[in-house]
Amino acid sequence: MKKYPMLEKKMSELIELQKKNETQLAKTDAQLAKTDAQLAKTDAQLSRTTEILSNIGINLGKVTEEYFYDTLKEKMSLGEIKFDAISFNLQHKYKNKQDEFNIVMYNGKALAIIEIKHKVHPSDLEKLSSKKVESFRELFPQYKHHKIYLGIGGFSIPESIVKEALKKGIAVLKQKGEVTLIRDEKLKAY
Repeated sequence: MKKYPMLEKKMSELIELQKKNETQLAKTDAQLAKTDAQLAKTDAQLSRTTEILSNIGINLGKVTEEYFYDTLKEKMSLGEIKFDAISFNLQHKYKNKQDEFNIVMYNGKALAIIEIKHKVHPSDLEKLSSKKVESFRELFPQYKHHKIYLGIGGFSIPESIVKEALKKGIAVLKQKGEVTLIRDEKLKAY
């Protein structure tokens, strides 16, 4: 190859460049592997965080529903209307329709559908006044002649929603003060 020193030099440079590229590619592959591992850890953490937040939301909703159910169970009235029975988280499927109603109170002529949210949003009020009544009538045709009254309850209800609900004739249920039931009949010292 002495005849072509320029070619030999270029070949040598190309071989050296190829070695550098292979070294750089190996480093890049190693970095990509580290990045992939970190992304996998991040995805796993995000999944755990999503699950935790979802559970918190579900728990807040259940606590809120239970609070208002216990309150209404004691009173069994809405406005001046007295009710004889109350259902909690009433779920029903009829034909191809299915729905759930947080609290329903009944008497021989009327019923009340109470939707409970931890924090009430305008869309909750709209859904209650339009979709929930229609859904209840479809799912429970035996109550077609009953008057239906509505209520919306929550631990947090913006004043604008309170005004809109009252304007529509919908009862508003809010927590007020510190109402706590204390059972201490068998209290003992430890």
